[in-house]
Amino acid sequence: MKKLSKSEILLSIIKNHKSNGTSGIYSVCSANKFVLKAAIDFAKKNDSVLLIEATSNQVDQFGGYMGMNPKQYKEYIDKLLTASDFSKDNVILGGDHLGPNTWQSFPAKEAMENAKVLISEYVKAGFKKIHLDTCFVCADDAVDGDGMLPVEVISERAAELCEVAEKTIALSEKEGDVVYIIGTEVPKPGGMDTSENQAPEVSTVESTEETINITRAEFKKRNLQDAWSRVIAVVTQPGVEFGDKEVFKYDPSKSRELVKFIEKYENLVYEAHSTDYQSADSLKQLVKDHFAILKVGPALTFALREILFKLEKIEIELYRSGEIANKSNLSLIVNHEMLEKPEYWINHYTGTKEELDYSRIYSLSDRIRYYWPNPKVSKAISNMMDNLSKHSKPTEAMIEKYLPDQFIALQKGFIPNEPEELIGNYIQQVITPYSLACGMSTLEGIQK
Repeated sequence: MKKLSKSEILLSIIKNHKSNGTSGIYSVCSANKFVLKAAIDFAKKNDSVLLIEATSNQVDQFGGYMGMNPKQYKEYIDKLLTASDFSKDNVILGGDHLGPNTWQSFPAKEAMENAKVLISEYVKAGFKKIHLDTCFVCADDAVDGDGMLPVEVISERAAELCEVAEKTIALSEKEGDVVYIIGTEVPKPGGMDTSENQAPEVSTVESTEETINITRAEFKKRNLQDAWSRVIAVVTQPGVEFGDKEVFKYDPSKSRELVKFIEKYENLVYEAHSTDYQSADSLKQLVKDHFAILKVGPALTFALREILFKLEKIEIELYRSGEIANKSNLSLIVNHEMLEKPEYWINHYTGTKEELDYSRIYSLSDRIRYYWPNPKVSKAISNMMDNLSKHSKPTEAMIEKYLPDQFIALQKGFIPNEPEELIGNYIQQVITPYSLACGMSTLEGIQK
């Protein structure tokens, strides 16, 4: 039997969903090494494919905030796969919010030229799922009364970027090698503004149909009919979102018309962004309602922050008992670096000093995730990991106190008493309901 290409795997998942209404795929939107290792190990344990996506502000031709271009990011993932002994054939890379996102302060022509290079670099590097996101307003754009671009402009730019991708594919002699995501009602990357305090409006059938029809027409103008056959999803708003302190849960009663509408399309499903912090039941219902691609990101790094700080509490206990000589001071160092370099959170959090102190650490938007690669913070994490592994392992009583679920996993022999394994198991608790909702694993398999 012929082995499916990665784009064919995605197309088959959509086809299966159209047949059974219950299957889907979750997307891990993160560049954090702890999150990625946990996701890779989880997929390996469940013998499933894994979709990993880099966002345009994380990874671009100039390096992004991760300091990596698409080729370097691909190499970074490959090294993690090799270390975990997981086949590269089972991992699909995607590019999220690819468009003029990071160049919104530029005139549209210049921003789009950068976006074209961005798309080309992602495709050349081997990314197989491309989100054409041209909703961003550039410096000289004319907008409507709501401050949004007209759907015609968004669709024209999406087709323009798709044309670049297809030409890049042709040059590499890999015809039909990429699938696309479109949409004009795309949630903001990383969650809503903290000033917003109400659930977002669910996309209407009328706006969704308009987006599909106009984008398809723009593709046809550029002779991109074959590429259109590989458009697998439309990003729409199902009414789920999260902000600083609040999560807006999925209410299926508000999306009934939208659910029925997409059923008439043979090859299209919805892609749901900002599904972080939704309940297991909500995730399962979203997939059932044809939001068959579920994106998760900040919830994973939020879990990472939780366990790192819990491990620090164990480290402090060991320091008090004289088991280790020096503390990492992780929480103090990361807070200091956030205050010294506030550019990643200052425009996202508002309030009094006390409220800002809270948000920097505990906000569901999890802007702290931008600071884990910081050299001083990274060194503090390494010091803490050494303290908890090379110098003095936590006692089981300490693990039971601070990490009760990991204590159970430890008792059952699922994981060893190593900080990296504890971290991975903790993050996998967030991944589990996504995998179950998409039918990519079973509870029995996860509990082995």
